[in-house]
Amino acid sequence: MKVMSFYPVIMTEQVASTEKFYRNLFGFEKVFEADWYVSLRLTKDAQTSFELAILESGHPTIPEDYRNLVKGLILNFEVDDVDEEYERLIIREKLPIEIDLRDELFGQRHFITSDPNGILIDVIKIIPPSSSFSDQYNEKLWE
Repeated sequence: MKVMSFYPVIMTEQVASTEKFYRNLFGFEKVFEADWYVSLRLTKDAQTSFELAILESGHPTIPEDYRNLVKGLILNFEVDDVDEEYERLIIREKLPIEIDLRDELFGQRHFITSDPNGILIDVIKIIPPSSSFSDQYNEKLWE
């Protein structure tokens, strides 16, 4: 199989407000828009971009038994300055705080907030892990 693209699709009853949330707070740009579907892209550089789509949960292209709202999903955003993002998203934008800013022994400084659908958003900076976790990594991500 030759994969050309891979991205999450959020099924929601709030297509417009979800699209605005990710555009305004995370810098995504619209690539395609219909009243039932929005495709977003976040460009890092000329070679790297990230995609996210938002789909009306009751749309007929979804099998009827699966037209449910999303749950059990965490979107991870690895950033260069998690403290700055905490200040911006939690303090200034007043997003809900699900897990407050903290360092984890497994090598993350992070906090968790949520989007308008209750999807968790984990904002992460990779940091050196404790010695008990460092041997579990196949590559050093924190350098």
